Amino acid sequence: MDEKSKSVMDKEKALNGHPELQKNLNAITELNVFLESEFQKQFNRSLPMTDHFNDRWQRAQRLGFGKGSNIYDSSYVIGKVTVGENCWIGMFTILDGSGGLSIGNNCTVSAGVHIYTHDNVKATLSNNQLEIERNEVVIGNNCYIAPHSIIVKNVTLGNSCVVAAQSFVNKSFPDFSIIAGTPAKQIGVVKINGNQISFEYFKNQ
Repeated sequence: MDEKSKSVMDKEKALNGHPELQKNLNAITELNVFLESEFQKQFNRSLPMTDHFNDRWQRAQRLGFGKGSNIYDSSYVIGKVTVGENCWIGMFTILDGSGGLSIGNNCTVSAGVHIYTHDNVKATLSNNQLEIERNEVVIGNNCYIAPHSIIVKNVTLGNSCVVAAQSFVNKSFPDFSIIAGTPAKQIGVVKINGNQISFEYFKNQ
């Protein structure tokens, strides 16, 4: 038996004696293959099956997000989460609104970003004698949060902030901040003059 055989379920064996289920699986597989080919033709991309079936913009509408926003099927949304207009919420993100989460208009929350408004650190360390702590996160308009960053409770980001990839943001920052690191700190400012955008980094960085 090769390595692939060891790790792949024998669907034929599992569905033996269940012809209707086998028929349904075949139909779903056929539909997924068709949708994948259409996505490749139209957008030059192949997605997980659930993203072939689900419309990102319709999910955002169901969640009450603002006009033009979209969110991938692989994103987790928990508690009270408010998202403004024209936001892109990437794949494999976590939006934890158990303590209240507000995201402004025209924001990008890149793939793998986790935003938490609660933690159970003290509850765990105290043998659950202390309660889970919750506090809101507020993200302003026009913010870009790069992939795999983590933002924790009690943080406010001003408008037009940029958070670098893989940052751990555990404090608040004002408008036009460039933020990076673990823990994150401000390393520069965003300069906007009409459609001209530049990034000025502090000399000691």
